[in-house]
Parts: sequence; structure tokens; C-alpha cells
Amino acid sequence: MTADRFDVPEIDAFTRPYWDAACDGHLLLRRCGVCGRAHHYPREFCPHCWSGAVTWERASGRATLYTWSVVHRNDLPPFTARTPYVAAVVDLAEGPRMMTEVVDCGEGALTVGMALEVAFRAQGGEDTVGARAAVVVPVFRPALVPEGSGGRC
Repeated sequence: MTADRFDVPEIDAFTRPYWDAACDGHLLLRRCGVCGRAHHYPREFCPHCWSGAVTWERASGRATLYTWSVVHRNDLPPFTARTPYVAAVVDLAEGPRMMTEVVDCGEGALTVGMALEVAFRAQGGEDTVGARAAVVVPVFRPALVPEGSGGRC
């Protein structure tokens, strides 16, 4: 990762499947083969029972908004150009909580428990060997709702 970019993750051999899936429009989780619980952020062991028997699993992409904060000032590049933005914690349908950003929704329309769906945003960055690479990060937006039930933000 370049020293002047704080918004781009470092991709390594362990996390490569996660970032590759994001490039393909899929959110991955890790699930424990012993206790059966899913977790996020990706780890090589289960944070619940400490088993190493964890595997990648495609998530549904559905979540509900747990909490959020609207960031109006951030002096780290490139966040200054993005303000205001909504930093959020969401409850994934599979159980884990995830820190993320909510997009495509005005702050006045945000409500605890609102239905969200995953979306993806490409950002610049470097991989661990220093080559320039596009990194695609998961963000969340209001979920599409059935016709006549109120619509999106």
C-alpha cells in the first residue's frame, strides 16, 4: 500500500480470495467447520472456538444497518474529497457484523434495522509486490424493495 493511501487494503496470499471475489461482485465470509459460525473480517482461525477448520463461503450480500456515523471531516487523503460519507456497522444476514460504508442514501433516510445490500467500489492501490492494482471494496446501499412498499433512498 502506498504511504499516501489510507483507504486501500494490503492484499496478501491469505486475503487474495476475498479481494478476487469482490472484483467479481461477491462478498466472502469465513465459516468454521467445527462450531459452524461465520465470521468477518477474514481470519485463518475461528474467533469463536479457535479452530483452524475454516473455509471461504459466499455471503448473500444482505444486511441490516446496526449503527452509523456521518463523517464530515477527515484530513487523511483521499477521504477529504469524499466527505461527507457514512461510516457504518452492518449485521450481515449470515450473522457477523461488518464495518463498511453506506452509499446511495441521504443521512436523513438512514434508520437502524434498514435493509441493505452489498455493492462494490473500485479504488486504486498496490498489491504486496508493489504493482499497481485496482482494489474493489464492499460497501452497502439500501436494498431494493418490492413494488409499492416505499422504494429506496
